[in-house]
Amino acid sequence: MTDATIWTETRTEQVMAAIRRRIASRTLEPGEKLPSIRGLAGTMRVSPSTVVTAYDRLAAEGVIFSRRGSGFFVADAARPFSVSDAGPQLDREIDPFWVSRQSLDSGADVLKPGCGWLPPDWMPEAAIRKAVRALARASSSLLTDYGETRGAANLRQLLARQSAEDGLPIGPEQILLTSSGTQAIDLICRFFLRPGDTVLVDDPCYFNFQALLRAHRVEVAGVPFTPAGPDTTLFEEALIKHKPKLYITNSALHNPTGATLSPQTAHRLLTLAAAHGLVIIEDDIFARLAPGPQPSLAVLDGLERVIRIGSFSKTVSASIRCGHVAARPDWIEALVDLQVATNFGGPSPVAAELLCSVLADGSTRKHVQTLHTRLAKARREVAAKLKPIGIVPWVMPKGGFYLWCRLPDGRDAAEVARAALKQNIVLAPGNVFSVSQSMTGFMRFNVSQMGEGRVYEVLAREVSHN
Repeated sequence: MTDATIWTETRTEQVMAAIRRRIASRTLEPGEKLPSIRGLAGTMRVSPSTVVTAYDRLAAEGVIFSRRGSGFFVADAARPFSVSDAGPQLDREIDPFWVSRQSLDSGADVLKPGCGWLPPDWMPEAAIRKAVRALARASSSLLTDYGETRGAANLRQLLARQSAEDGLPIGPEQILLTSSGTQAIDLICRFFLRPGDTVLVDDPCYFNFQALLRAHRVEVAGVPFTPAGPDTTLFEEALIKHKPKLYITNSALHNPTGATLSPQTAHRLLTLAAAHGLVIIEDDIFARLAPGPQPSLAVLDGLERVIRIGSFSKTVSASIRCGHVAARPDWIEALVDLQVATNFGGPSPVAAELLCSVLADGSTRKHVQTLHTRLAKARREVAAKLKPIGIVPWVMPKGGFYLWCRLPDGRDAAEVARAALKQNIVLAPGNVFSVSQSMTGFMRFNVSQMGEGRVYEVLAREVSHN
């Protein structure tokens, strides 16, 4: 650390201490606006950037909070934390919460090329209905009691067999069922993180990673993503600069780009993680949509410092909520305790039984194979229809249902999304996924939700609009 860095750090702490003293002495009351950045910088004879850093750190600690367009204010001890106040204040069209809410809350008349799930007729509805009928004959305890702390043993055993097929032989005791894939990440964040810690994500990355990390009041640092995975040179620089506790990624069929991690990049990431004490969360939710084996950080690492998570929302049902975690035994033990504390046990036994019945049904493998074929056809067809509009995929994915596309002539994807929303079409503009807000000219499309010609008509009109 240089003398200049130490000096800056000391000045930042002096500014933070001055604000704390004013709050403690009631010179600044709860809800009162703090001095402007430039005003305080002049008073304390520091640079404005020092005040910005001090304010950001105090906000991360919950001492103060920001209000969009108005500045910083003293937090009331009783003031509830608002996750939308954390992190950068973004236009609604590129805010992760807004896009999620539009996709989830819109009615059947709204088209959703920007959503992250398959249409109902792409899912194994017959197998689900069969499992629901069988559930009526289940024991009374399954229908009425709490579930096991690790989740249903039969579903964990099934997942352990799948894991062995993937090249990761583990027992069911190393698997924890959760209420969803998102809850799995939430538990891991509760275990490893404290407010003010830093987490690395890909840039771009799945937008709800950013939303969830905001809720944990941590700093988020992005690493540019390439067709082979994160840029390993910049990844190493980020490790040195930010000293992150966690890195969250998709290895197989990356969201939003659809790219696949190369073996060389995977090995380099694991080497760097070991050298810097980094824990990796590998979200494997799309792995079953890949037509063949894909590089897996968890398999290569053997769950030493990689935690593998997943769910069934992309291949079975987003309505039957259940996720899963595979990790080393001591971490699983700690996560079980956290799940008891926050959820009083695992996911609904009813949900676990339904999923186990569907997955054990002989038609499930055929359903997944059919999905591979159907999605491959949809990716080709959607790419061909977008090409005349000037919208081109960044890479052509090997599987899955996303196309990460560049818009023509520097067109702002947020403007296109704003206009499309007025016509009942929900799109996912690039900066929703970008920590650095550098993806203005990109858009993520869900090929399974692009069937209607009206989507292409609106895109053609709005993309060409000047």
